[in-house]
Amino acid sequence: MKTAKILLFVVTVFAAASCKVEDPFVDRVVAPVLLVFDNAIGDGGGFTTEPTVTSKATATPTVSVRILELDKTNILDYKKGIDSIPVTGLAVSLTTRAGVKIADVTTDAKGRATITKTWAEFGVAAPKAGSIVTLTLTGKYKEQAFSKLARLQAN
Repeated sequence: MKTAKILLFVVTVFAAASCKVEDPFVDRVVAPVLLVFDNAIGDGGGFTTEPTVTSKATATPTVSVRILELDKTNILDYKKGIDSIPVTGLAVSLTTRAGVKIADVTTDAKGRATITKTWAEFGVAAPKAGSIVTLTLTGKYKEQAFSKLARLQAN
């Protein structure tokens, strides 16, 4: 009897462990593009979850991002590798995290989108070193929506 209970317990544990459990919080999909911010601290967003773009508090801030498609055709050929192709003519929208629209722009021939606004248009009435605006850049590429979080910080 004791052996049967142990066997039942082991089977139950294996059955429970073999079930695939979906993530209840975020349905993750690989981004269709790579966004790399200019004037950002660190790598500009390629490997940064939330890149911080810096601008002088006394100057007009600019958020500039390159949008690239990664061609992985030659991923296994170390002589060629992954190719970064600029995404041209892509419409993107920049908003604050509160949902206030800053601008709608389209990428140029080099895959670059640049937004230059005053600090007030970014929602900072009196910018000083350390002022931060949290931003979201959104768009749609090859029928797949994407968004990238970023920050604009005065220095």
